[in-house]
Amino acid sequence: MPAESTATPKVTIILPTWNGEGDLERLLPAIAAQDYAGEIEICAVDSSSSDRSVELLRSAGVRVGVIPQSEFGHGRTRNRCAKGATGEFLVFLSQDVVPEPGFVRRLLEPFKDERVAGVYGRVLPFPDDDPLTARTVLSLPEASEDASVRDLDSLGGVWNLGPYERARYLRFNNVASAIRSSIFREIPFPETSFGEDFAWAARALTWGWRIAYAPDALAFHAHSYTLVKAYERYRVDASFHRETHAHLIRPNLISVLRGIVYEVREDLRYMFKMKVPGKLRFALRSPCLRTAMVLGQYAGSHGR
Repeated sequence: MPAESTATPKVTIILPTWNGEGDLERLLPAIAAQDYAGEIEICAVDSSSSDRSVELLRSAGVRVGVIPQSEFGHGRTRNRCAKGATGEFLVFLSQDVVPEPGFVRRLLEPFKDERVAGVYGRVLPFPDDDPLTARTVLSLPEASEDASVRDLDSLGGVWNLGPYERARYLRFNNVASAIRSSIFREIPFPETSFGEDFAWAARALTWGWRIAYAPDALAFHAHSYTLVKAYERYRVDASFHRETHAHLIRPNLISVLRGIVYEVREDLRYMFKMKVPGKLRFALRSPCLRTAMVLGQYAGSHGR
């Protein structure tokens, strides 16, 4: 187990980028504004952006590696970026996230427990996100206010959990997270097309480490999907859970109907409670968006 240090540890931010000029113009100042007392370095790997992403990174003093876009892989690229890191902790961020000033400091607090291998923070929508996007983000476990620390001490192994419970228990989020570099050298992200953060959490827990969720470490992040992108995003997610956890998110057409009704009802409830301006437009869009999402889940649950 790593020894606890009295000095403020150095942190390396691992940042994959691609055509993220607009995102980086928000993210880089947010990193510079962190109230963390230790040193923060940034290591980025860019997938051959055609915009000013690399220029912005280098002008901010970031060490940047550039790869062909065809070589990008969620786990592979982050592993490559981490190889040159010198920090005691690796902080993984997406290019389109914006952390609050206290994010890094609060994200590292659970590491006082020497068995904690990884920590992920709370993710909320941006204040100007549309209500459907905001409600989607707020419905995820990463929006919870309740801190947690998970291990397998009383479970024996991840396969002792049912498919649904296993999928939730192994939750980890590369959008805004941190991992001890000493552990990451032993347990890097696996080469998967999707869900490398979940797969990493399964391995870390199996090796006897703990995973913590730190809601005080707050970052803003959201995606506003078109109908086609919503379908594909949720199809890929459901495929991952089917292949990895044997969990069928939408096992039959009845579950599809129930899912659409539930999502639309929750959208309307959220908009009514929040008194969203122009709610009629979003109320009309909700059935279309949620149908695309749920059908994507159904297709992914059945390998389509």
